[in-house]
Amino acid sequence: MAISQTDAEERAKAYANAWNSHVTDSIASLYAEDGRITINDGDPHVGRAQISGMAAGFIEEFPGLKVHMDDFRSSGTHGIFRWTLEGHATGHGGSGNYVKLSEWEYWRYAEDRLVAESMGHFDTEDFERQLNGR
Repeated sequence: MAISQTDAEERAKAYANAWNSHVTDSIASLYAEDGRITINDGDPHVGRAQISGMAAGFIEEFPGLKVHMDDFRSSGTHGIFRWTLEGHATGHGGSGNYVKLSEWEYWRYAEDRLVAESMGHFDTEDFERQLNGR
């Protein structure tokens, strides 16, 4: 089922807002029940519980995490969500360093117009450099 550009963009805004709320179940609720997210070709997080857990890991590492939606495009059945994450790594064992990282996610929509699959990508070398203060 295709999703309108307006509806898709509203869902993308809701996704950024859910990350900024730090309520991991709100993030996961924007995915289909069996939805999945894969980050940098790693192991996928499948289902809302795993997606919520993945989000909790980011929020634990970056308690003041902010997500900014930079751009969004949709074809009706797929979308590209470009965003910037920023915050200080002050969570358990964190370096305290400020990290600002641009990322993008490729989304495929489910029949219920929620995200069925997300493939996220960011520059891991830049992330590690900022995290470690290099």
